[in-house]
Formats: sequence, structure tokens, C-alpha cells
Amino acid sequence: MLIETESTPNPSTLKFLPGRTVMEAGTRDFATPEEAEASSLADAIFGLGDVTGVFFGRDFVSVTAAPGTAWSDLKPDVLAILLDHFSAAMPLFRPASAGFSVPSEEAILTDDPADAEIVAQIRELIDTRVRPAVANDGGDIVYRGFDKGKVFLQLQGACAGCPSSSATLKNGIEQLLKYYVPEVTEVRAV
Repeated sequence: MLIETESTPNPSTLKFLPGRTVMEAGTRDFATPEEAEASSLADAIFGLGDVTGVFFGRDFVSVTAAPGTAWSDLKPDVLAILLDHFSAAMPLFRPASAGFSVPSEEAILTDDPADAEIVAQIRELIDTRVRPAVANDGGDIVYRGFDKGKVFLQLQGACAGCPSSSATLKNGIEQLLKYYVPEVTEVRAV
């Protein structure tokens, strides 16, 4: 089995491509070792000690190294864990009986029903134009709400903590949404 790696715009994050589906649907972001307990794979990667984030996408795993960690030291250990996991065809998540579940992608804000058409347009643009591009960079952006012209998005994986994420939000996503949905006045990260 060959696991390819790709750099991301976030110099602290590498994208690992195992050549098979990682998540059948959705994504999952682990920002702490406690969150990673839901997955034996994420837990093992956090167990290396120099990891501050693990993200599962459709066909990739992004790993964020702690500040000051050299990827030349960490990368072989991450590759070994991924190789063992995918070669053994182990489940991605521990059984639900352990009390863990994949969090829902529900909005953190309750959208006003009067904004349903606007929200549908925003979600469509994010799902068809933004998320595929961001996934190529090892991350994800999830819609979290719309309120009085402001769109709230959550950055995950390589996008969280990326030096260029604010430029991506303001110069890319915000401009795109304003162009197609005039009711949008601002995009904010949550």
C-alpha cells in the first residue's frame, strides 16, 4: 500500500492520501486528544505527542504538527500509523457503545425561516464551489449560520490555523458569496 503526501497552504499541516475512502460521508475534525478518543486512528496519531490536529476528509487525512515540530521527524511515524490502520482495514471510529459519536453539522445559529432561500443559495455555493477547493488543500469549511447579512463558517483541518485562512475568507469566499447572494455583507469564522 502506498500513502501519498501533499503539502497544504498551512505549513504546519500535511495531507495524507491512502488511496481509498477515509470517510464515506461528511468530515471529522479532531482538535484535542480527548476528541480523538472517538477514533482509534486519530487517537494513535495524537499519541505521537507532536500533533495538534487530525482531520478526516473523504479520501485523505490531514495532520497538524505542534509548533516547532519538524515534519521530517514526524512524517514517518504518521505514515506508519496510517499504513497499519488502512492495511488492516480497521474501523475509523470506535463502536458507539463507547459513548462517542460523530458530531452533527447543524448550524450553531438558528436560521430565520424568512431567510430560507438565501441560506439555500449560500449552502449550495459552499458545497459546490468552496468545499471541493478547500478539500484539495486538506481542510473543510462548514456552514454554521446566517444572521443579518453575516455568514458564519467553521474552518477545519488544514484551514484551521492556516496563515492564509483570513485571506481565503475575505478575498475568496466572501467575494464569491457577495457576488452571487447580494444579501451577504460579511463572512466570519467561528
